[in-house]
Amino acid sequence: MTSHNVVARVRKITGIKKVGHTGTLDPEAAGVLPVCIGQATKISQYLLDSKKKYRAELTLGYKTDTQDASGTVIETKKVNSTPKEIEKEIIGFLGEYHQIPPMYSALKKNGMKLYDLARQGIEVDREPRRVCIHEVDIIQINENIVLFDVVCSKGTYIRTLCHDIGEKLNCGGMMSFLLRTANNRFDITSAITLEELEKCQDISALLKPIDYPLDHLPILSIDARDKKAALNGNKINLVNYSQQYPIETEVRAYVDNAFIGLGIIKEMDKNNKYIKFSRLFI
Repeated sequence: MTSHNVVARVRKITGIKKVGHTGTLDPEAAGVLPVCIGQATKISQYLLDSKKKYRAELTLGYKTDTQDASGTVIETKKVNSTPKEIEKEIIGFLGEYHQIPPMYSALKKNGMKLYDLARQGIEVDREPRRVCIHEVDIIQINENIVLFDVVCSKGTYIRTLCHDIGEKLNCGGMMSFLLRTANNRFDITSAITLEELEKCQDISALLKPIDYPLDHLPILSIDARDKKAALNGNKINLVNYSQQYPIETEVRAYVDNAFIGLGIIKEMDKNNKYIKFSRLFI
């Protein structure tokens, strides 16, 4: 099932047209897929930009044209590395590195999706992209099979990471399993299946508040005197506010402890700041 299929199912179950997913999952992968409904679609970008956590299985000694188990094996090699050597190479990917996106991906080159070109037997140059591996936890190494957890930045291809690890070990590698266990604050332990969604009598009880995934942004509480202006999206002078943030800080705005929208701190003059609202959720 593709991420697009999930959106179609949620749209049908809820009867709400405005539905969007945040972060495509490969067809061979499973796991957490946050879905935004109604006004929440306006914050989807914050989920697209967030860290992701996966549990992945790497099979060494095999190289495929798709970099995962769904593809055609194009090379096999004996694995001569010890578990300690394997672990050392995987840990070596911690931090930022330049990753070349796989041909079997939805990225476009000259208006054509790479996987469409790949199916025609065409390979094109791809620009390396800077990604970040924040955490790696190796669960077990069983001969040529490695199970590990990884926390990474947006745009990271785990199958390409598996491929790159195999290249470092000079034996080749492919991703043989992938489960996304978290996206932002959305964790697999609290996720639900589509079947559970279909059986739910009160879908609103399953929804997280719109500001749920925005807890990384600082809070600005709007004073009662500025309530009406804020609800109309007017800029608010912050000269007498105790909460002061640097210029260009993005903040969550609240009125009477209720989330109303997002704004950017701007400078009116040398000693004056104001909030310019970018999104209202009223």
